[in-house]
Order: sequence, then structure tokens, then C-alpha cells
Amino acid sequence: MKTTLTSESAVCLWIPLFPLRCEERRRPNAAGKPTALLSPTDTRRLWHVSPTARRAGVRPSMTVSQAIGLCPPLTLYEPDPVHYDEAFTRLLLTLETVSPVIEPSELGRVFIGVDGLETLFGPPERQLDLIARVAGNENNGKAETWPCRLGWARGKFAAWVASTRAKPGCPVVVAEDQRVAFLATQPVAVLPISTDTHRRLWQLGLKTLSDVTRLPKPAMTSQFGAEGRRAWLLASGSVVDPIVGRERPEPITMGIDFPTPAADRAILYHALKKLVDRALTHPRRIGWRVHVLRVRAELESGASWMTQVVLKDPSANREHIVAPVAVRLEHQPPTGAVMHLAVEFLGFARGTDELQLFARDATSAARAGRHQALHTAAHEIKTRFKRSLLHHVVEVQPWSRIPERRYALIDFEP
Repeated sequence: MKTTLTSESAVCLWIPLFPLRCEERRRPNAAGKPTALLSPTDTRRLWHVSPTARRAGVRPSMTVSQAIGLCPPLTLYEPDPVHYDEAFTRLLLTLETVSPVIEPSELGRVFIGVDGLETLFGPPERQLDLIARVAGNENNGKAETWPCRLGWARGKFAAWVASTRAKPGCPVVVAEDQRVAFLATQPVAVLPISTDTHRRLWQLGLKTLSDVTRLPKPAMTSQFGAEGRRAWLLASGSVVDPIVGRERPEPITMGIDFPTPAADRAILYHALKKLVDRALTHPRRIGWRVHVLRVRAELESGASWMTQVVLKDPSANREHIVAPVAVRLEHQPPTGAVMHLAVEFLGFARGTDELQLFARDATSAARAGRHQALHTAAHEIKTRFKRSLLHHVVEVQPWSRIPERRYALIDFEP
């Protein structure tokens, strides 16, 4: 069984407006100008807005016509989620050279576990300086570096709050004996709670975390449920949420040797589908959806051919996985006959769409993370229908002669 790496001492690296920063790196002339990204789900509305455009009154979720009316020189970019994900993945791989405990939170925000690093790199200030330099080197030594905001503290929440108070080049370090006092002065907006709960806290006159902690914990729990209890614990500094290292399954590779070199695209396409089928049934793939796929071929001439695809929607369906590769195969085929064809699954995403609750063998079921998948499904059902529709069957009076009294149904809470 693998041991999950954890760390209580945390560094939060935050790059605000990460997708927009990626576009600015591709277009250096866009820096400092009013720019905005269109929404991936509705191209009539804005997604991310640059600070220059904000000063002109442009806001996220605003329609394009409204934004142009407020800021005529506004430059709009179509979103490229795959590029943003690739850039963030490269950043994570670079940060792993500093610490093996990495927990990405969202695009542009990642937590780095630093337990034990003081013996290697020195005090927190030197650790932050190293992380900033390593993150800057991610761009292959080019001048454009990420405008990182870094915060050091004990626990993810305190580190995140510290990063929101930091500026690029000026990290914030929160010592353990100052953590509670530091949190007390922060606004309630830093709490990881729903928008509705934020609104209700504001209406109750609770503006800072100290205002929240002045209320009894039972009162917060009765008013806001488990979310209120969690908010009170975080605001008071009573809990330290450790960083949990991410799971990264090893790549899965399947290959085939052709008895005679194959140049026909139909044969290559058929072989591709068979290889994807074999890779999908691999035990290590169960419970994960494929995100990054690479296909490579060894040619008769001694040369090679390779293409890599990042799926916008991770999938475990063969047709969805093969489709983008088939397009590449049609428009950019190998330049010669293929002697060996291989398929590699390089990146994975949690299999929330395929729960794998009934894997045939115990090993596969354990890898699938059945409890986590069931927890996700139960949460989605409860969110959709506003109440729990899943129940436990528990024994109440197993000795009773009346069947209805032997068992009872209780709400399922994973």
C-alpha cells in the first residue's frame, strides 16, 4: 500500500488570473493593455479581465457589447483551456524539484509542503526565495516570469490567506505564534464557503474572522451546518489542514509490432483502437479517466513519428479518446511505413463519471477509490435534489419477529 505524503507547513503559490497570464506570455505585447478572455461556456460573456480593463469598469461575466462600450480599446481572446492546463502542469512538475508534496487547488494556485525543508534550504524566507526562482525557471530561462504571490504558514488555509496579502516579489511569512492573531484581522471573504453563506455572514454584520470567532461554535453550526462549523474552526485557527500529496498513476503503455510494415491508414486506425482498448482495461487505469494521450510509431526507414493529445474533457470512452488522434492521423500521417505502433496514457483525472463501484477484484476496487467516488456521487445527488436520497440499512432489532422492526434506513453520509 502506498503511503500518502503530507505536510503541515505550507507554502501557497498563487498566480491570479492564471489563464490571462498564459495569454500574455504568448503575446508579450498584451501586457499592460486592457484585455479579457471570453468565457469557455458562453462566448458572449467575459471570463477573466485584466487589471487595466477593470479600471475602465469592465467586469467578469459582463457581456461583450457592454465591455466594448465601457472600454473601446479592449482586446478579446478566445479561451484555450488545454494550453492553460499544460502550462500549469509544467509549473507543477517544476515545483516537484523542490518538494515531493504538491497539492494543486485550481488553475494558478498550488500548495507546496515544506516540512523538513529547513534543514536543506534554511528558514522560510529562503525557502520562498527558492520556490520563486524555481517557478521563474519554468519558462526555460526566458524573461517572462510568473507574477507569483507566495505565503508561508502552518496549514493550507493560513498559507492561502498569507498569499492573498502578498505581492509579487514580496512574500508573506506567518509565524506559528502569530497565526491566530493574523487570521483574526482578515475579511470573511477568505473563507472557503459558498456565496450564499458569505452573503448571510455579511448581512449579520460579520466582516472579519474575529467577528466569526466571537460567536459560539454551536451557534455557527446550528445556523450554517457543517459549513459553518468548518468556517469557525478555520477562522479561529483551531485546525491545521495539512497538504496531501497528489496521486499520479504511472503511465500506461501498449504497443504492437506489425509482421510487415503497414502504411495503410485503415490498418493503423484499427490497430490504434485495439491498443486503446487494451490500455483501458489495464488494472492501473481503473478509477481514472484519460487526460493526456501520446501515440508514437517507429518507421521502416529508421525515423519515427509522434503525436500527443490533451483531451479537453478527460474520458474513459474509446471513441472519445481515439477521435482527436484519428484527425491527426488523417492530416499529419507518418511519412513512411510503420513497424511498431505504441499508445501511452500519460495524464489522468479522477474517474467521477465512471464510479467503478463494482470492480471485479479487490485490488482494482481499492485502486478505484470506491469510497471517494461514492462520496462524490452522494454530494452531487444531494446538491441537485436538496436532500439525501441515499440511505444506509442498519440493524435495529434483529431479534424482532416483525421484519419492519429489524432494520431501519438512515441518510447516507460518506
